Amino acid sequence: MNKKTTPTDLFLGVLALLLISVSFYQTWLGLQQIFGPASFVIALVLSLLLLFLCWMLRMAKMEGRPTGSLVGIYIFIASFCFIANFNALYTRFMRTDIYTDELRDINRKFADLENDVESKLSYKYNKVTTQNIEIKKKQLMEQIKDPGNKGIGTRAQSLIRDIERLSGQKIDLLTPVGTDYEDLADRMGNQIDNMISDLSTEERALKTDINNASLKWNKNIQNLLLLSKKEKDDLSQGIIDESLTEYNKLGSRAQTVLGNEKIHFEPAISQTQEVGKIGFAFEHAIKHFGMYQFVVLLGCILLDFVIVIIILLVTNAGAGRNNNGSVFTNKRNGNTLIPNN
Repeated sequence: MNKKTTPTDLFLGVLALLLISVSFYQTWLGLQQIFGPASFVIALVLSLLLLFLCWMLRMAKMEGRPTGSLVGIYIFIASFCFIANFNALYTRFMRTDIYTDELRDINRKFADLENDVESKLSYKYNKVTTQNIEIKKKQLMEQIKDPGNKGIGTRAQSLIRDIERLSGQKIDLLTPVGTDYEDLADRMGNQIDNMISDLSTEERALKTDINNASLKWNKNIQNLLLLSKKEKDDLSQGIIDESLTEYNKLGSRAQTVLGNEKIHFEPAISQTQEVGKIGFAFEHAIKHFGMYQFVVLLGCILLDFVIVIIILLVTNAGAGRNNNGSVFTNKRNGNTLIPNN
């Protein structure tokens, strides 16, 4: 029985080839975390199987044969492609947002550590007064380093008078060494810390180091977030690893200096080290599920499964049984009765 290629066959063949080619590439990328170089071969085999099953499904539908088992096999194989596709697409398009969330979380970690440590230190004044003095001290240190008005100018002197009023103590006006106003700001800050606290040398050094680290990483992270998408993707992991290393060192040091009864520190682990892994993509998508996650999910489903739906819908059952059954193309066989005149 001769079967001619129809426009529908061409359309379905091209559509299947396009969709499964894209699926092949994304599957290859998505499986690299598990299978490495072998992911290319695995993705290719899966894609060829999907193409073959598409052809088998159309032939079975045209010949009126059951398609349930073929559809089941297709769904089983396509599920592996779907998982890998989602991992590849979600990681690619969400990488910058994932890094941004992690960087902002690190800023919060430093701020929480700073507040936690300060709340455990011993001060001469009540909590409200101590907090107000601490706020004014930080403002003073920033004012001293302000490029537009470096040193102890009018605004800095106003802040010093506020601190003296709150503490009831006189503050010495220190002078810079050359043009090193950062050193001057640190020395003024240390002087105020000594006035309001009953801290040991180790506690004072710990407080200063945590404050400096919090300011440094807040500034570095804010500067990084202003860069282009590509630069953020390239630089973020290094900044995350470096900042978390310092955060964990300071947290462990705080627990050692203050004691386990005052502070309990849990080391932080970079979540972005898991970027590119299948488990991380699905876990992150579930935790942050929204419109974007829904669009990626829907896109992956359409990429792997829509071709089967189209084949089943546009193919007429039994259309191939009598492919040459037209009265215009078939020749009649058998004896011809010639009427007698």
